[in-house]
Amino acid sequence: MTAQPTEVGERREGKPPPARTRQWIGDRVAAEGFPVAELRDRLDGGSAVVWVDLCAPDHDDLRLVADVLGLDPVALEDAVSRRERAKLDRYASYLFLNLYATDVAERRLALHELSVFVTDRALVTIRQDERFDADELVRRWDDDLALWRRGTGDEVANVQPILLYSLLDLVVDGHLDAVQALDDETDAVEELIFDDGAAGREIQHRSYRLRKNLAALRRVTLPMREILNTLLRRDTEAVPAAMQPYYQDVYDHTLRVTEQTDALRDLVADLLETRIALQDNHLNEVMKKVTSWAAIVAVPTAVTGFFGQNVAFPGRDTIWGFTFSSAVVVVFGVVLYTVFKRNDWL
Repeated sequence: MTAQPTEVGERREGKPPPARTRQWIGDRVAAEGFPVAELRDRLDGGSAVVWVDLCAPDHDDLRLVADVLGLDPVALEDAVSRRERAKLDRYASYLFLNLYATDVAERRLALHELSVFVTDRALVTIRQDERFDADELVRRWDDDLALWRRGTGDEVANVQPILLYSLLDLVVDGHLDAVQALDDETDAVEELIFDDGAAGREIQHRSYRLRKNLAALRRVTLPMREILNTLLRRDTEAVPAAMQPYYQDVYDHTLRVTEQTDALRDLVADLLETRIALQDNHLNEVMKKVTSWAAIVAVPTAVTGFFGQNVAFPGRDTIWGFTFSSAVVVVFGVVLYTVFKRNDWL
C-alpha cells in the first residue's frame, strides 16, 4: 500500500444522512434545510449564495448538483474516490479542493476526507463520513460573517471568500490540534525510554505508531501550503484583497504545522537512536557483571580442576554425598539464573 493515510474514517453502515443546505442573500441567511432539488431555483436570479453538504452522497444528488453547477466528471470522480491527495484544481468556472480533517483519539490519528467545490454562487462540500464536524463549520460561518459585518459596517457583497476561509481555518486548526497531541505523545515516549522499568515492547509499539501518525499527518498537511499559495496568488483572483490577511494567517498556521511535524519526526528518530545507545550501555553494564561472576566462579573451577577433585570430602563414595553435591550444583544454578533474570541479564 503506497502513501495511504492512517486510520482514515470509514463510511458508516446504513443510509447516509440527508443533505444539508443553506442560502445566503448578501451575508444574511435566507433559507436553510431546503431539498437539493430546489438548488436551481435558489440560484436563479439575484445574488444568492448556496451551500450544499453531501455526506456519502447517492448518485441522484450528485447528478443534480453536477447538472446545476456544471461540474466536470473528472472532478466528481475525485470527489467520491477514497484517499485522494490533498490538492487544489482550477477549472474554468470553479475551484475543486480535496482536504483532510484530522483528530487524534487513543494515540491514533484519524483522517476524514473532504472535497469542496467553490463556484461564484455555490459552495459544495462532499464528506466521506460523518465525523467531520459540520455543525462547528456552520457556527464558524455565523461568527465570522457577524464579525466581518461589525468590522465593515456594511453587508458583505460576496460571502464566498469568507465561507472558504472559515472552512480552511477549521481544517488547519484541526491539524494544529493533531500535531499538539502528537507532541504530547512524543513527550510520553521520551519518558518511557528513560524509565528503567518500562517494557521494551510497549516502547517499540508506541514509537512505531507515533512515527506512522507523523508521516500520515505530514502527507496531508504538506500540500496545504501549495493550496494556500495558489489561493493567495493575485492572478487567480480567488481571494479579494480585503481577505488576503485572513488567508495569510491560515497559511502561517499551515507552515507551523509542517515545521512542527518535521521537528517531531526528527525528535522521534533521535529518541530511537537514544534508546539504542541506552540499550548498548545497559548491555555493557550487564557484560561487566557477568564477567565478574564468571571470574568468581572460575577460581574454584580452576582449583578443583587442577586437583582433579581427588581431595576427600564429606560423603565421598556415598549416596547422600552424591545427592548433596548434585543438589548444591542445582541450587546454585537456579539461584544464579534467578539473579540474572531479575536483573535482566538473561
